[in-house]
Amino acid sequence: MNTTEKDLRPVLLFPGQGGYDGAALHRARARHPEVEDVFGRIDAVTAELFGRRLSDVLFGDGPVELPRLLEQDPWMSQLAVYGSGLAAHRILTGRGVTPSVLVGHSLGEITALVAAGAYSVEDGARIVARRTGIVAEGAFRDGAMAAVAAPVERCLHLLGLLADPRLAVAAENHDGQTVLSGPREAIERVRAVGGPLGIGVVELDTPFAFHNPALAEAGARFGEFVRGVPRHPLTVPVLSPIHQRRYAPDEDLAGPLAAHFTQPVRFSAAVRDLYDAGERLFIESGGRAALASLVTRALAAGGGGAPAEVTVLTTLTTGRGGVPALAATLRTLHEHGQAEADVLPELRRRLAPALTDEEFETFWAAEGTDVVTLVTRMANAFRGGPGAGGPSDGHDPVTGTSSGTAPAPSEPARPAPSGEAAPAPEPLAAPADDTAAPSTTAPPPRSELLRTVRTLYAEALEYPEDVFTPDALLEAELGVDSVKQVELLARASKLFGLPARDSGFRLSDYDCLDRIVDLLHEELSRHSVEGAAV
Repeated sequence: MNTTEKDLRPVLLFPGQGGYDGAALHRARARHPEVEDVFGRIDAVTAELFGRRLSDVLFGDGPVELPRLLEQDPWMSQLAVYGSGLAAHRILTGRGVTPSVLVGHSLGEITALVAAGAYSVEDGARIVARRTGIVAEGAFRDGAMAAVAAPVERCLHLLGLLADPRLAVAAENHDGQTVLSGPREAIERVRAVGGPLGIGVVELDTPFAFHNPALAEAGARFGEFVRGVPRHPLTVPVLSPIHQRRYAPDEDLAGPLAAHFTQPVRFSAAVRDLYDAGERLFIESGGRAALASLVTRALAAGGGGAPAEVTVLTTLTTGRGGVPALAATLRTLHEHGQAEADVLPELRRRLAPALTDEEFETFWAAEGTDVVTLVTRMANAFRGGPGAGGPSDGHDPVTGTSSGTAPAPSEPARPAPSGEAAPAPEPLAAPADDTAAPSTTAPPPRSELLRTVRTLYAEALEYPEDVFTPDALLEAELGVDSVKQVELLARASKLFGLPARDSGFRLSDYDCLDRIVDLLHEELSRHSVEGAAV
């Protein structure tokens, strides 16, 4: 963020399908009472509708990640995405961040409307739950969505080739990625045809298909439900990438939200319009960093990254080494006059100057509540007030939070890349054939694998090699989306003669070169043993 942006207010982006990071949310919950408040209000709705509290699922036994949520009832993943986006918004605005406009991607548009005051947190949760239930009851309950590494024009040609009217364009994310929706078997046909054509196809983490004309009847039922939910005037502008316009403050939202079921999300066009209108600061309010990456790609032009004056930040996402991005984002915003200061660094300087900020945050997470209670008791005794009681309402007079738990640590994190990500290159080669013969030679040393993979990724993406440090996160830090990651991993596998992986393979487990090299080395070692046995 440069000095010319100090007076600009940020655009807040609310993610849809897949916008959830369990580890980052868990850390934020311990540090920021806004998380507890938002999910407590959602819990009241889930207890009423489903007989279960969502918080018991998300926070009961440590962080729960999206793949595990998708194995359970569909409402859990959808409300987890919704709650994460709202919690991030509350944290940002609680620190003085004043957005210029709110933008939601698919499901995220409901989150944006609630954040803008159109609905209460509870009614927003009811809308999300009903949205999920209606699709689950319809013809597309076994639907799927897939990101395709191709512009929308090429995807339309692909759909014409398949001649399946149940398939449709669901989202235009940027010039190198389009999302398709339809029945699961139809999406599998897209994958089968796309491979030989050199088009990468990755199924998205979503329980159903959305944004498809076949959902018209379901959309009409949803609109009737929304019409009965109490509606309040918007306090912040909300831009819809689906309708390509801003909602009026008192507009009837039943019709526009019903249209979400059948119309595509034109996210890249919305981002470019915002840029043309003078917006330069974008913050993703929610889990992971998918929209941050899409903004960078949508604004990329002329073979480079986004314009240098554009800054893109993330919130509830886990960065390098498991470090949450939220703390770095809040620091960056404070340094440029966009947010209030965090009190913990100053508290450390006064109470424990020998500790680093990271060490003090770890200490405060474990002992902060006891310290506040002790100080309050001693202060009351000193002035002759009530003695051993301590704060009875859970308010922390030191940090200003209102939770009974002390703020937890947030280690420094690098903000998401703002302008260095290059546009997606041409589609890479199709994945290696399943019939690849097993090698009988020993695998190359791990260091050689790392050098080879780093060079391959750098040349394919037109990045300098030195940005590919072993632990640099491909999507969150380098802006490499999931479709391109699949293509690059397939190309690396083919280079080493490895067969294609089964359908249970999860790309999210291999988010940096270090883990990818571990995977390749393990597979090469196993392949060598199998080849020797043959």
